[in-house]
Amino acid sequence: MKYDSLTMKILGLSQGCRESAEAESGQKADRTGVFTSGIVSIFDDYRISLFFTGPDHAGENLVALLKQRSCELGPPIQMCDALSRNMPAELDTILANCLAHGRRQFVDVAMNFPQECLYVLEVLKEVYTNDGEARRQGMSGEQRLKWHQQESGPRMDALKAWLTDQIEQHKVEPNSGLGEAITYMLKHWEALTLFLRGPAAPLDNNTCELNKVNAFEYLTVLQKHTHQLASHPDAWMPWNYRGTLQKVATR
Repeated sequence: MKYDSLTMKILGLSQGCRESAEAESGQKADRTGVFTSGIVSIFDDYRISLFFTGPDHAGENLVALLKQRSCELGPPIQMCDALSRNMPAELDTILANCLAHGRRQFVDVAMNFPQECLYVLEVLKEVYTNDGEARRQGMSGEQRLKWHQQESGPRMDALKAWLTDQIEQHKVEPNSGLGEAITYMLKHWEALTLFLRGPAAPLDNNTCELNKVNAFEYLTVLQKHTHQLASHPDAWMPWNYRGTLQKVATR
């Protein structure tokens, strides 16, 4: 299961959340923001996309959703970034962290540390190339796992050794941009590399960030066209809603 969240500006809902929380506690609410969470569940060739808008964070929405999951099923893989609010204590999942987020730490500081960041980015490029080859060949989950262990495993082992050496041998200032990027990778290494141990583990959370659509703008459009959405939901997907919007505007 992949998920992510962002702040959502719905004034009426925001005010309602604040008033409800204050009424229940008898004091000022600690959380008054409104968030939209996207959760994508993937099973075989099937994908189900769910959106939740309200005061709860993505991890809290996932907890509520998994309460409806059959107790006979094993824990699902939970793919997310490493934000603490994505990891409520009640979650019983196998954690995988988004490798694209780890990569982004180095992209953001590449101008200041070009050689060091280039090495990290080249290693991760090879990992993504290997994953693309697995898809191209139509590998099963077990075949993909063995492929990554064979092709990506040695590269990731070398990367971890290099990252550790940078910190332990004081080759990088821990509080610098590069130092923080390295610390992030090492701190979350096990979750970032689940794809080397689990046959169904994805590399990243990019499924929740596809189509180059601004989630706030997209959901605002849906709210403005609720009647059309109810009658033809298939025409208002993230990948085709702009074309539908143009047709509506020309009528």
